[in-house]
Amino acid sequence: MPERTLVSVVIPAWNAEAWVGRAVESALAQDHEPKEIIVVDDGSTDGTADVLAAYGRRIRLVRQTNRGLPAARNAGLRAARGTLVAFLDADDRWLPGKLAAQVALMRERPDLGFCATEAWLEDEAGRRLGRWRDEGRLPGRTFLETLFARNAAVPGSASAVMVRRELALAVGGFDETLRAHEDVDLWMRLAAVAGFACVPEPLAAVTRREGSVSSRLATMKAEARRILRKNRRLLPPRSRGAYWRWCYAGMLADYAKWEARAGRSVRALLTLAEAGLRSPLGRGRLAAGLALEVLRGRLRGAEAVPA
Repeated sequence: MPERTLVSVVIPAWNAEAWVGRAVESALAQDHEPKEIIVVDDGSTDGTADVLAAYGRRIRLVRQTNRGLPAARNAGLRAARGTLVAFLDADDRWLPGKLAAQVALMRERPDLGFCATEAWLEDEAGRRLGRWRDEGRLPGRTFLETLFARNAAVPGSASAVMVRRELALAVGGFDETLRAHEDVDLWMRLAAVAGFACVPEPLAAVTRREGSVSSRLATMKAEARRILRKNRRLLPPRSRGAYWRWCYAGMLADYAKWEARAGRSVRALLTLAEAGLRSPLGRGRLAAGLALEVLRGRLRGAEAVPA
């Protein structure tokens, strides 16, 4: 890799007038040079275009009709000239040193296809809600296998990830038919052919918006099912049977908890019943215990955040 690596920053933006300036500023403030900042305006109808116009030649602007987040990220990926691409959602931001730390890691580890940093979770007012840590691999499992069990195993979602551009294109980029979890889907395909590592420092800040989870819970659950099914073939043969069912049932158990916390107790119980049937030996006791908690009303409360 050349000594001065060109990093392309890709910021997808749709009706992000209130946020996108902060994201762009955090990218411009990175100390790694040279870099290019590509903002993909995905058919915004608010003042996003006016905010971006103020940056002039400091950014590259790509405009397209509204096609959704995966398509916007792919447009930026195709337009990128860098050997490395770092994604940043318009309502998130980076902390100083983020790009430099990841470039150093990717130079040191040519086996890596992508990497991330740990991240802070923040509310819309910028208050920190917690730290999204790298929990490492499950014992005796590859990172791909770990991703099936822990869909949030890549900290920070897309806003903390840097990828080798040619590899991301070779595995097909983001799946534009997915309505959620398109990032996890791509991480699975990357992890099937290359390594992953994480900088153990929170250098990205991811915004969690109030109410966004419960309104999209059914969609997120449906797409979580879909990515585990469509990528099952990527697992080593030893893991496509009982282990895959264990992972699938674990995903259902997680969504049952979020459904219960959103006040959807009947739906949660049905989801737990399916989890128990999918993996009776591996997840049956967990599903039964959670069902009892749902019936007792102990899982109601603050909304959790699926990956």
